[in-house]
Amino acid sequence: MAKAREPAFRITATRLPLIEVEPGGVLPPLPKTAWLEIDLDAIVSNVRLMRAVVPAGVQIEPVVNAGAYGHGAVAVARALIVDGAASLGVATFDEALELRQAGVEVPILILFPIPAEQAPTARRLGLSITAGDRELLARTLAALVAAPDDAPSGASDRIAVHLEIETGLGRGGVQPEEALEAAAVIEACPLARLAGVWSHLQSGGDAAITAGQEARFGAATRLLEAAGVILRPRHIAASGALLAATSGTYDIVRAGIAMYGMVPDGLVEAEGATSVVARLRPAMALRARPVRVAWLAAGTGVSYGPSFVTRRRSCIATLPLGYADGYARGLSNKAQVLVRGIRVPQVGTVAMDAIMVDVTDVPGPPITIDDEFTLLGQQGGDRITASEVAQWGNTISHEVIAAMSGRLPRVYYAAAEAVGLRPVACDASRGGAGNLDDRRASSAGPVRPAASHRSTSDEIGEHRT
Repeated sequence: MAKAREPAFRITATRLPLIEVEPGGVLPPLPKTAWLEIDLDAIVSNVRLMRAVVPAGVQIEPVVNAGAYGHGAVAVARALIVDGAASLGVATFDEALELRQAGVEVPILILFPIPAEQAPTARRLGLSITAGDRELLARTLAALVAAPDDAPSGASDRIAVHLEIETGLGRGGVQPEEALEAAAVIEACPLARLAGVWSHLQSGGDAAITAGQEARFGAATRLLEAAGVILRPRHIAASGALLAATSGTYDIVRAGIAMYGMVPDGLVEAEGATSVVARLRPAMALRARPVRVAWLAAGTGVSYGPSFVTRRRSCIATLPLGYADGYARGLSNKAQVLVRGIRVPQVGTVAMDAIMVDVTDVPGPPITIDDEFTLLGQQGGDRITASEVAQWGNTISHEVIAAMSGRLPRVYYAAAEAVGLRPVACDASRGGAGNLDDRRASSAGPVRPAASHRSTSDEIGEHRT
């Protein structure tokens, strides 16, 4: 049997770094005529609104997991840090690594337990980790002790560990009665320290469910206090509980969906938060220009199946995005799209790379490939919201925005000026991800907490991040 031939070379496909744009400058050509527009000012404004409803001394910690809910973690993190964010939350080790490689230096909490083997690297990079399972915690601490001590000069001797308490979500965390033992195990490790105690709510808008979870959380913290454990920051509330006022804010509130201009679907906000909810601004818009506009005869099948057949002579526009870009297949023949400020139906099955839109009834001159379509966001006097798209697709707003693929270019705006572009392509010149020092050298430089809260628009205009 012939031996398999080794490839002559390997190329790793990577995201290109942000392309910075001079204020008022022209954007470089996009790799496709479908793109996301991200309003960084809206995100910063939303966080400021949330700050206004938490008690003095309570910290708002922006959560930028899943690429900042599809908006782009690096650009969003930089804008928030400029505005004074002192720390960030992510879900996974690689999300934290992306931020560190981009020069983000503020504390970062990884909310899901990481593979034990990655703990030494997390310690070296000054990342905070979560403990939520006794066996995985033991393996993580063992990996820390067994690893060579290569933490850089000036780094904390001990990795910060946040102990997650299982209060009813059924997903992660140690049981309340196990909290004291887990805390003791963490503190006994010479390379780890207990840096926080937290939990996650099952239904932040439900006062009864939340009260039960808070009772279990309180039982765990009382056990720790009774044993003389000095309680580090505690956190349990996120956007829903804050705006519905169902939970105590404790020391930190994790800002999630509200930061991006939305509230959890079905949430009934508390009376004191009504004005905040009304002023939240969605930060994401999804737009496209057609790659074809054609008249099709009556009886023509459109897309796969076909699930749609024209009943009359119809003008069909093809937009270059599909379920591989995060525009779900479940939207087929249900969604609407804006063009010239008018709603038109999406027709046919959503494909991997394309959707079709029926523009037969749009008044005025014929639709052309130069017309801009809005699939999410505002155009003219109308707006298609993430909640509306979620209803069409039988899902939730969170999924609509977080599912937006890295394949979609993102154009970032601040002070109504385009300030950056992140395309996606294969960067063959780099060959791979490179090491941390190389990546930092090629980034826009370290991003540290602001000394004071400055205007995001002004700051981004100066640094063009």
